[in-house]
Amino acid sequence: MERRFVNTSFFYMILAMISGVFFREFTKYNNFNGVTSLGKLHVHLFVLGMIFFLIVTILEKEFRISKDSRINNFYILYNVGIIMTVIMLLVRGIVEVKQVVVTSVINASIAGFSGIAHIIIFISMITFFMILKKAVNSDIN
Repeated sequence: MERRFVNTSFFYMILAMISGVFFREFTKYNNFNGVTSLGKLHVHLFVLGMIFFLIVTILEKEFRISKDSRINNFYILYNVGIIMTVIMLLVRGIVEVKQVVVTSVINASIAGFSGIAHIIIFISMITFFMILKKAVNSDIN
């Protein structure tokens, strides 16, 4: 399981680097100098992806959190939530840079999918903390 967490962390590091280059080059190519959601992609992928899974790797090594049967549910939900969030940041950022006029329905759709993604992350984090609390408590006893 440790290998899986490290590989996931590495995957998000690669995506973070790609998103940073995309942000820089896409805005430069389109002569865009304002603030855009694309600038948030890099940080989201580094913190919620790479750094978080490095921490999970340490917690796995220390507490063997993978013994809990809910770990796969957490892993799948969390990754789905992060990927959905990143996709919506990407869509929103491209719309901002290209200065596309979006209808209120499209704007609401982007916001709605972003909201669903954040709810999925929230549910997965609750699951993760329940797993961690159980592991820590069993280690103490």
